[in-house]
Amino acid sequence: MDKKESFIEALKVNEGFVYKIASVYTDNKEDKHDLIQEILYQLWKSFDTFNQQSSLSTWMYRVALNVSIYQLKQSKKRVSTVPINEEMYNTYKEDNTNNEEKWNIFKQHIENLNLLDKGIVMLYCEDKSYDEIAEIIGISKSNVGTKLLRIKEKLKLQINKSL
Repeated sequence: MDKKESFIEALKVNEGFVYKIASVYTDNKEDKHDLIQEILYQLWKSFDTFNQQSSLSTWMYRVALNVSIYQLKQSKKRVSTVPINEEMYNTYKEDNTNNEEKWNIFKQHIENLNLLDKGIVMLYCEDKSYDEIAEIIGISKSNVGTKLLRIKEKLKLQINKSL
């Protein structure tokens, strides 16, 4: 299998997270589209450098997150909140309005997190292990645990205040 076929196959398996990451780090369709293109370009450009020290999906997550954060810094956007689009999640559909209300409150508070914390929460919600999150974000496993604990406490306090 040549590089192009390998890349396309890897992308098909892992394409969902590219759209999720772009949704988290952008706030409009045009920016999202541009970010997706830049992520795909950087993945293609650096595909030969994948050294298999981690799983392919972990490497792709790391590239996508780094590109997203870099693009925000380069564009010198000052983003305090970024709306999270419903499409980035496996759509949460439940008839119970109480659960839906809780979900909306949770989403609203996630939007107020800083860029790194949003990435950590997104990976945690994707059921990534602390080891995988640490490798993707580039911090230690214990730091992931500490950050998640602090994020959870922060969200809990904010949500309780809003209820």
